[in-house]
Amino acid sequence: MGNCLNGDVKGGKQAIGGVQQRPTSSTAVANNAALNDAVDFFFRSRGQYPLFSQIELTLSASNLIDCDITSKSDPMAVMYLKKKDGKLEEIGRTEVILNNLNPSWIEKITVSFQFEVVQSLVFHVYDVDTRFHNVPVKTITLKDQDFLGEATCVLSEVMTRPNRTVTLSLTDNNNRHLGTLSVLAEETAASKTVAEINFRCVNLDNKDLFSKSDPFLRISRIVESNAAVPICRTEVVDNNLNPVWRPVCLTMQQFGSKDTPLVIECFDFNTSGNHELIGRTEKSVAELERLCHQKEAANFVYPSLSHGRNKVLKGQLIVDRFVEKVQYSFLDYISSGFELNFMVAVDFTASNGDPRTPSSLHYIDPSGRSNSYQQAIIEVGEVIQFYDSDKRFPAWGFGGRTSNGSVSHAFNLNGAPYGDEVVGVEGIMAAYASALRNVALAGPTLFSHVVDKAANIASQSLSQNSPKYYVLLIITDGVLTDMAGTVDALVRASDLPLSVLIVGVGNTDFKQMEMLDADNGRRLESSTGRIATRDIVQFVPMKDIHSGQVSVVQALLEELPGQFLSYVRSRNINPLGAPAI
Repeated sequence: MGNCLNGDVKGGKQAIGGVQQRPTSSTAVANNAALNDAVDFFFRSRGQYPLFSQIELTLSASNLIDCDITSKSDPMAVMYLKKKDGKLEEIGRTEVILNNLNPSWIEKITVSFQFEVVQSLVFHVYDVDTRFHNVPVKTITLKDQDFLGEATCVLSEVMTRPNRTVTLSLTDNNNRHLGTLSVLAEETAASKTVAEINFRCVNLDNKDLFSKSDPFLRISRIVESNAAVPICRTEVVDNNLNPVWRPVCLTMQQFGSKDTPLVIECFDFNTSGNHELIGRTEKSVAELERLCHQKEAANFVYPSLSHGRNKVLKGQLIVDRFVEKVQYSFLDYISSGFELNFMVAVDFTASNGDPRTPSSLHYIDPSGRSNSYQQAIIEVGEVIQFYDSDKRFPAWGFGGRTSNGSVSHAFNLNGAPYGDEVVGVEGIMAAYASALRNVALAGPTLFSHVVDKAANIASQSLSQNSPKYYVLLIITDGVLTDMAGTVDALVRASDLPLSVLIVGVGNTDFKQMEMLDADNGRRLESSTGRIATRDIVQFVPMKDIHSGQVSVVQALLEELPGQFLSYVRSRNINPLGAPAI
């Protein structure tokens, strides 16, 4: 829908596919649709070994219908797995491409190919409205977008086709043809090799009449069918004929091998979507490395329209820096001896209701039935206990009136004046039951005290160079009274080896928790204007787990590997015993 932008940066000018690689985030782990290695490790450790291969799908479309009046559609593709009950489970989304009826999406969708299961895939293509031009694609509300068609196939059908490519018809509810969708399937590579490349250009031809060109690079890999599959795109540099781009990170999965030909095209960005080619060159990763080491430049050429010789241009591509390194996974760190240490904080504020009444989230049922907090402790505890190396958890309560008559926002859950640790899930349950008998629910609801307490522990560990990463688990009904103070504490903690996992119980409006989660792509900002170094919060509503929308393992571990890796990579920390990179 006219002038909508690629992804979450104004103007559709951000880099795609070549930034520092983030770990795969599972949106359908329960069906092994996408891989999250933390979840996979959890199940494998219990003897559950699914037989699957990791597959990356590259999507492109042609001849889409145009829903816009003054421009072309801004398409995004969404892939679903059709479950046995007929329901659709979303697996992934591409980026949004501006003003284009023949898009070739760069963002890949990862799926686990299960050999023994018929996996029906459903693809929806949407024209994204301009209101969603500045948000991450996963937050785009699909019902607010124009529908451009649906296509279906079975994954095994794609895997057995020549070149593992299938072309599908996009249709509407009346089976009317609306365009075509092409799906290319490739197995993910086991190699962890990453090439980090700094590109710049000099003396580019100017394609604009009244200003200078706004250049960006698009890099594509030549596949077996001789087709060029886009693998990444740099950001756009405005009004510059000698642009310098941020580093591009290419994985072995993207470029295949160091000798695989890559097509590097330089375009002048146009908001209409008709980006004008400035020039192109064809180089392998190995050749780019040689250009860097020999301090040589590659001239761009312009394809001949009459099939004659290509025109050699004065514009040149320069590789200022080429670094080949290993990018380690979450499991590389954990298996090398890095420890995850969990801390638990339980909400004892009055908004949970009087524990003596059945409607209270803290109600202790004489029949032995678990209340909402006990259910959360048991279900969450199984997962976090698995990943905690010593299964000893510092456990606190907050918002309760303790035996001395004062309200505490970080009291020891076990009631001990010194020593806040409990052992295992049983220890948390026993301390919680004891606290309910000895602590009166009060308020207000302040997270900042327990966040600061967890941050102090993480800070001490950091000063000792301990190979540890901490996760604070906050179980709450979601009614928060110190939003600003909590944000300030989280921003301060974002430099530390710490994540905060908030589990919401009950049916309260959890908008405040969702704001802390920062899944809108905007990092938290403190009251002093400081921006969080990284996102360290994940919010999980238990009602989604109990309704069957998501598994508890998937929900809890969805973002943790990414948050852990963002920390160790930002500090160039390697797995224990690994060589420096």
